[in-house]
Amino acid sequence: MGENSSVSLTAAPANWTYCKVNKDFTSQLLPAVYSIVFIVGFLGNCCVLVSMWLSRRKWSSLTVFLFNLGLADLLYVTTLPFLVVYYVNRRRWVFGKVFCRITRLLFHLNLSGSIGFLTCISVQRYLGIVHPMRMMGKWKLRHSVLVSALVWGLVLTQTSVDLHFTKTNANATICFDSAMNEELPGYINYNLALSVTAFVIPFLIILGCYSHVVFVLIRNHGVDQDLRSRCLRLVLIVTVLFSFCFTPYHFLRNANLIARHFQVQGQCIQSFKDIYLVYQVSRALASLNSAINPLVYLLAGDDVKTRVEKFGKKMSRSLSSVANIQAQHLSQGQKRTLLSSL
Repeated sequence: MGENSSVSLTAAPANWTYCKVNKDFTSQLLPAVYSIVFIVGFLGNCCVLVSMWLSRRKWSSLTVFLFNLGLADLLYVTTLPFLVVYYVNRRRWVFGKVFCRITRLLFHLNLSGSIGFLTCISVQRYLGIVHPMRMMGKWKLRHSVLVSALVWGLVLTQTSVDLHFTKTNANATICFDSAMNEELPGYINYNLALSVTAFVIPFLIILGCYSHVVFVLIRNHGVDQDLRSRCLRLVLIVTVLFSFCFTPYHFLRNANLIARHFQVQGQCIQSFKDIYLVYQVSRALASLNSAINPLVYLLAGDDVKTRVEKFGKKMSRSLSSVANIQAQHLSQGQKRTLLSSL
């Protein structure tokens, strides 16, 4: 049961009322969470991206992955105001069929892209900490650019399949996050394949890399303390992302689609309603990754934190200068008004 979960059955079973879901919960939860994610994610990602872009001549191979991670987040959060309007209007889409497809595509693009670039960062950290001598001087900036291009190509290939499924009703007033009931069997197969390739496999790679990293950092007392603490905090942040943002969403999305499949066939039980409601919570949690990822930049990048702090200080000085100029103009205006009244 997604946003198009209300189905018409030719022979409704006696317990059909259990399949009727009160969607007021979704219309209250998602706009609130999306609004917070938009504000925090937009400001956080813009700040980090601008600071990295201004110092692009000093980029390291790791900075390339961080920049692309921020870009994926920024593309997604820019669509959130439109979704807020959609859910506040009780699922009335007013932005057309094409933009509905783009909005839904960018969510999956962000999710798969975030996982992809987090995987690249984990492999980079693994090679730099577990095999520092082997990798010394071998991983160049161009290698990260090439890998990033491959990640984008793979993610676009995986998520673009979603465009083949219908995303709106006939008059384009509803924007589905999955597919029409008629397309449900094919969409379930696609979503299962996407979950394996874009989530399960990267998760196993990240798990293996960071397990080795933590083992080496705990065992080797000669590692720089600042590097040790930042890497362990990075592992913690990525663990939080997968535990609360990625894993529940992928598991419950597949469970919800399968529940819809049984519902379309006339099997309606109370657990279908429960799965739908919990799935909505997982959707809200999945969107939080765009607000949490800026912490990854600060912990993963060797000098990203310093750049952001410098950029923040420059912005503060600029705003202070503007405020001082406005105060001076206001003071001069008050003086002229006083003199003219004498």
